[in-house]
Amino acid sequence: MSFTRAELAAAAGRSVPDLVPDGTGKLRLLFVGINPGLWTSAAQAHFAHPGNRFYKALYAAGITPSVLDVSGGFDAGSRRALVGRGIGITNLVDRATARADQIADDELRAGAERLAKKVEIWRPRVVGIVGIGAFRTAFGPRDASVGRQTERCAGAELWALPNPSGLNAHYQVGALAPLYRAAARAAGIELGPLRR
Repeated sequence: MSFTRAELAAAAGRSVPDLVPDGTGKLRLLFVGINPGLWTSAAQAHFAHPGNRFYKALYAAGITPSVLDVSGGFDAGSRRALVGRGIGITNLVDRATARADQIADDELRAGAERLAKKVEIWRPRVVGIVGIGAFRTAFGPRDASVGRQTERCAGAELWALPNPSGLNAHYQVGALAPLYRAAARAAGIELGPLRR
């Protein structure tokens, strides 16, 4: 799947619907991205850019049984592979941009407040913010490190996780997988083997 420059440009400013299981109590682990990129917005599927390592990391962590390809959008199988396991995805900021640095700090802080309201309704066990810089800005602790935090989000465990973007050279799939797996284990997700 590929999008033209015009299609990607038209995706700017759009939002991507939250992906969550139907019914209270079914959501165990909520991944929270910074905001949709243009490819994600065009595909209407979270972490959809082919260079993003999110789905490779989920597979390597034993969270999903295969690497999901959502570069052209979610299909029934990819949706089921996530929500059927109690996994949801949302964003701090709904507005799609070409780069995450086009999001203002105030937008991230407002996003944290909106997220808390969603968490009150959805009631996941664990909320994983995917992007340590965005986590520090949105939630306040400037010295926060990757992993489980002492703060909670509307009663849910709060985790700061590395950004799986292809632009984040510090964390490749092998480094992302054990951290994502730890958050999934805390959420009570049934896990397959850790894959290297």
